[in-house]
Amino acid sequence: MSRNLLLEIGTEEVPAHVMPGILAQLKENAAKAFKENRLAFESVRTLGTPRRTALLVTGLAERQEDVESENRGPSVQIAFDAEGKPTKAAQGFARGQKVKPEDLVVKDGYVYAMVHEAGQETAELLKTILPELVNGLSFPNNMRWRDLDFKFIRPIRWLVALLGAEVVPFEVAEVKSGRVSRGHRFLSPTRANNGEFEIGDADSYEKALEAQFVIVDQERRKQMIREQIEQVARDSGGQAEISAELLEEVLYLVEYPTALCGKFDEKYLKLPEEAVITPMRDHQRYFPVKGAEGKLLPLFITVRNGGKEYLETVQHGNERVLRARLEDAQFFFDEDRKKSLEEHREKLKTVVFQQGLGTMYEKSERLAALSDFIADALGEQADEKARKHAHRAALLCKADLVTGMVTEFTELQGIMGREYARLDGECEKVALAIDEHYMPRFAGDRQPQTPAGRIVSVADKLDTIVGTFSRGKIPTGSQDPFALRRQALGLVHMLIEAKWQLDIPSVVAKAMELYGINEAKTCAKMQQDVADFLRLRLKNVLEGEGIRYDVIDAVLTDVADVYGVELRAQAVAAFLKTETATANIQSFVRVGNLAAKAESGEFSEELCREEAEKTLAQVYRSTASSVESLIAGQDFAGAIDALTELARPIDKFFDDVMVMDKDEKIKGNRLGLLKSIDMLVAQVADFSKVVLA
Repeated sequence: MSRNLLLEIGTEEVPAHVMPGILAQLKENAAKAFKENRLAFESVRTLGTPRRTALLVTGLAERQEDVESENRGPSVQIAFDAEGKPTKAAQGFARGQKVKPEDLVVKDGYVYAMVHEAGQETAELLKTILPELVNGLSFPNNMRWRDLDFKFIRPIRWLVALLGAEVVPFEVAEVKSGRVSRGHRFLSPTRANNGEFEIGDADSYEKALEAQFVIVDQERRKQMIREQIEQVARDSGGQAEISAELLEEVLYLVEYPTALCGKFDEKYLKLPEEAVITPMRDHQRYFPVKGAEGKLLPLFITVRNGGKEYLETVQHGNERVLRARLEDAQFFFDEDRKKSLEEHREKLKTVVFQQGLGTMYEKSERLAALSDFIADALGEQADEKARKHAHRAALLCKADLVTGMVTEFTELQGIMGREYARLDGECEKVALAIDEHYMPRFAGDRQPQTPAGRIVSVADKLDTIVGTFSRGKIPTGSQDPFALRRQALGLVHMLIEAKWQLDIPSVVAKAMELYGINEAKTCAKMQQDVADFLRLRLKNVLEGEGIRYDVIDAVLTDVADVYGVELRAQAVAAFLKTETATANIQSFVRVGNLAAKAESGEFSEELCREEAEKTLAQVYRSTASSVESLIAGQDFAGAIDALTELARPIDKFFDDVMVMDKDEKIKGNRLGLLKSIDMLVAQVADFSKVVLA
């Protein structure tokens, strides 16, 4: 027999952005608790609105599963005396296991207690499990209320706990569980009674709430919101721009959604599109509407938490609020346009980048110099035009930070710089690079697409990382106030997407030079810190691509060329699927084990005595140049193929040659030969880290 379970935690309105995490947490904790308590169930769902977090469990068993356990006690010698009678040790063990001493079983030289534990009633266990689930939820921020020694994200107002139709009694924060829930604040038929109503049983939960104008299933509510927005947009002659982030936020702002369309004055369409959309979307949670050609229309769609009554009044209220925001945008735009972006740049001299790292003006000067260096380092990968555009963009890329528009709407940094650059008559590539140098702004954001944008983006990220590290502000644990992890991850993704072969240590060295960091130990530590920081980001990227952990370890020994690491990982992963991989890797590892004893990678073929030794030296000489050429061209799969030519000569060498010869010159020469081979192989991967089946 089984029944369905309902737990509803009723609260004041919970911030929208934390609701998905709360629901996922409750679902995971509940499933874990039921399994730990041996309670079988069919499925676990979590439902939520701004005012309630609910758990629905279907097919929950009426009682725990019985347990048969075989618990080992003391050895036979200790458990029984010379006459075979149970000792105090055996009697104490039996008493602890709640069995009789004569029921103990002898097995493998020990005594065992065969214990049968009958399962408890589910209804009884839930009295403990449910309050633990409520108390076990964690939040980014907590509240206290009244004089209670209890913290929760928002004050708890009611609790519903039903196993089938039976109330599961418990208490949290002086709120007792029952079957009384609350409907919509304004639409509930029982709003005169604080919206309170009774839920008959767990099965009727969703229907009972819908009768109270609450759509508790977030997936159904999301679909309703999307369909309503799309329909309202079509009715208005346009198409709504529905971002996943805004849709999810609106989802947890309403319990009963109704979409409506508002208008704004067409004069605001003369502003840059983002200057209209940002206050609309990010500040007011409105959805923009575009026409057939993708041009912004003087319309917006909002979703109210209620029905269709008085929609015109709601519409006018929202229009007034947006009009004020757009008036601000128009004012700041007009004021900003009294100066060129170049003139705004002068004000950066009054803006501190970071304490001890100068002003934003000085940062822009560093970025221009660092961009020049990166463009030169890229060689044929970036032409002279890209170098010129990157230099100009680097000088201007921070200038919009002191404009009124970006001061008021910080989300527009880079975007307004791009638009103002266009209006100033700057080259389009320069304007795009100003915007792109901030990319990616968040997880999943697109990467810079222009060479100039990529160059300035690399310069900006490495300048920030080096500067912040120089102040000892390396991210630890969850502390990352300057979002360095995001910037480093963006850098890694960008270099891989661009397929750029860029020597990161040389760029870091240039960045340190521009900061005036020149003490040898400090420079060496900075290089190590930056390499370690990027190594962790690269590891995350490769894990996301499904690369084996041991392959990742094998290629992360050198992260100077980020894109090269990606290619080496892919090449090694493909190599491991070949039939000869295991034998070849074993040969490389044998070389590496002895090469560790060599003082250098130098050897002379004139000192090679044995035929196998001479052959290996000759094959190495002929192979090394082709391998290094393939590596220079980033053809690591080809390099591995070439390296496998060494496998047989290596095996023959170890079969026929005594490496540790009594003659120190001969021994040193042989070790030098092995060291040379090992250094060549290591340019692809450290195969000693690869786990062979």
